[in-house]
Amino acid sequence: MGWRQALSSLRSILSPPSARDGGGGWARIIHEPAPGAWQLNADLRPETALSYSAVYACVSQIAFDIGKLHLQLVTTAGDGVWTVTTNPAWSPVLRKPNRYQTIVKFIEGWITSKLVHGNTYVLKARDARGVVNALYVLDPTRVRVLVAPDGGVYYELGDIDAGRPDLAGRDVDRPVVPASEMIHDLMIALFHPLVGVSPLYACGVSALQGQTIQSNSSRFFSQGSNPSGILIAPGPITDEHAARLKKRWDERYSGPDNVGRVAVMGDNLKYEPLTMTAVDAQLIDQLKWTAETICSTYHVPPYLVNIGPPPPYGGVEPLVQQYYASCLQSLLTSFEVCLDEGLELPTEYGTAFDLTDLILMDAATRTKAAHDAINAGALSPNEARRMYFGLGPVAGGDSPYLQQQYYSLAALDKRPEPGATPPPPAPVPAELEDDEDADPTFEAAYAAVQTAALAEGLYDA
Repeated sequence: MGWRQALSSLRSILSPPSARDGGGGWARIIHEPAPGAWQLNADLRPETALSYSAVYACVSQIAFDIGKLHLQLVTTAGDGVWTVTTNPAWSPVLRKPNRYQTIVKFIEGWITSKLVHGNTYVLKARDARGVVNALYVLDPTRVRVLVAPDGGVYYELGDIDAGRPDLAGRDVDRPVVPASEMIHDLMIALFHPLVGVSPLYACGVSALQGQTIQSNSSRFFSQGSNPSGILIAPGPITDEHAARLKKRWDERYSGPDNVGRVAVMGDNLKYEPLTMTAVDAQLIDQLKWTAETICSTYHVPPYLVNIGPPPPYGGVEPLVQQYYASCLQSLLTSFEVCLDEGLELPTEYGTAFDLTDLILMDAATRTKAAHDAINAGALSPNEARRMYFGLGPVAGGDSPYLQQQYYSLAALDKRPEPGATPPPPAPVPAELEDDEDADPTFEAAYAAVQTAALAEGLYDA
C-alpha cells in the first residue's frame, strides 16, 4: 500500500499532554505555571518565555555558537579517517540550503526551533534526479505527527489552529508528507519517541517568576520607589472623609512627579507601608536564582551569558571544553546524524562541523600548539599551517617529521645488555671466498659493518 493510499487510515495524532484537549498542536502551551493560571489567562507560551533575558541569552548563545561552525561534507576511505571533500550532488545544498537563507541562518533556525519547541521539522525538496537540493525549516507549531496503523509515520503541514471543519462541516485539506520527505530532529522524548520536549518545559516557571519580578520592580520604580501603604486614623471616620483623604494623598504624594514632597498629615493620621522593599524581597538574588535555573536546564555555563564570574581556570580552552561536552556535543551529533539520513548519503560520506571554529586561540597559543604537534610527528607542517594559521601548503611540508635518533621499542629490545660479549662476525659468503679478485680490505669492512648492525639489533644474525 502506497503512502498516499495510507492517509485515509491515519488515526493517532501525537500531541503533548497539555495540548491534547485543545487540539492546538505541539508546544502551543508549555504547561500551567500555577494552579488556576489558565483561568487567569496566565499561561506561559514559548514566545512569552523568550522575552525573559536568561531564556533568550541561552537560546541565542547556543544557536550562534553552532551557527558559526563550518558545516563540511566529509568522506572516508574505509580507514576511519574522515577528510573534507566535495560532491556535485550534496555540496550545493550544504552551501545554500534554500533560496532565502544562508547556511548560517539555516543552522541557527534549526537549533532555535529545537531549543524553543523541542522539535525541528525540515521539509526536503528534490530535483529531477531525486536528489535533495533544498531544505526548509518549518514552523513547529504548524506541524503534526501522524502515525498509521501499520506503523508508518507522516507529517501534516499547515496552520493547525485553522485546520478545523468549516461551516459546511467539511474538513479543511492540509498537505501530508511521508517521513521520507522530512527531517525530524527532536530533544529528549519524555512522553513519546516522536515528540521532543523543550527545555522550557522544565524552566518555564523560573522564566515566569523572573518576568513577574521584573514587572513588579518596574511598577515599583514607576511609583517613585515608594511602597504602597495605608493611612491609619486613631478613630472612626466616615466614608466621605476617607475618600477625601485618599484623593488628597494620591494627588499630592503619589507617582513619580511627587517624589521628594513633604507629606503633612493631620488628625493623627499614620502611614503604614504594605509591600516589601527591594532589599526585603532580595530581588537581585531571586533574579539570579531564576537565571541560573534556566542556564542549568539548557546546560549553558552561567558565565557565558554574563551571570556570575567564570571559574578561575588558567585559560579559555578548559571552559570551552566544558561547554562543548555538556551542551553542544549532543546537539551537534544529532544535527549531523539527522542531516546524513535526510540527504540519504552513502555510508562513505557524511557531514561534520569544524570544531576548530569554536575557539580562536591567540597567536602565542597557536604557535606553541603547532610547534608541539609538528615536533611530536602528529601533524605535518602543511596540516599545522592550515589548522592553526589558515595558510596554504608549502613545498616539502606534506609529511610529518620525526628525529632520526628515535628507535622503536622492538629495535631497542634487540640490543645486547651492557657488558655482554658481542656475537662473532658473520662468515664471509662462499662466493666471496672463491672470488680470486676479491678485495681483502672490502671484506674486512663488510664484516665490521655487519657486526655493528648485529650489535645494534637492526637485524637478526
